[in-house]
Amino acid sequence: MIKVGDRLPNATFTTMTAEGPAQKSTDDIFKGRKIVIFAVPGAFTPTCHRNHLPGFLQNADAFKAKGVDQIAVTAVNDVFVMDAWSKDTKAGDKIQFLADGSGHFAKALGLDLDLGERGMGLRSQRYSMLVDDGVVRQLNVETVAGKAETSGADHILKQL
Repeated sequence: MIKVGDRLPNATFTTMTAEGPAQKSTDDIFKGRKIVIFAVPGAFTPTCHRNHLPGFLQNADAFKAKGVDQIAVTAVNDVFVMDAWSKDTKAGDKIQFLADGSGHFAKALGLDLDLGERGMGLRSQRYSMLVDDGVVRQLNVETVAGKAETSGADHILKQL
């Protein structure tokens, strides 16, 4: 599992642009920037949709005030689901939505989660992370299913 002080592994995300889906590498997103990224098991799932994402959205200005260049969310969902979630939450200009459709990033971090018995397949564990120029500076992995406290916006905001 990735830990504080490690460099993020190379991975490719899909994002939605005005021209359609586009690929972005970890370097495209993290190089030379301070990013708070959080991961959810699935877009629109109850804890993710009602608890985890709203905290980051409500605190977007506070993160910027602490020197964070971008807030990003990732999930093992396709780019169309992530784009629909962005539009539904009206978070598109405050949070970057990074589709990890095949779970390659989650696996490379060692933070993948098998929810096959619940009909959800491979997913990401719930976490938040501060990444500075591609290096992990804070990492908060949620240990209790259905909670977004350790990995929540309030917790990581206090760590900045």
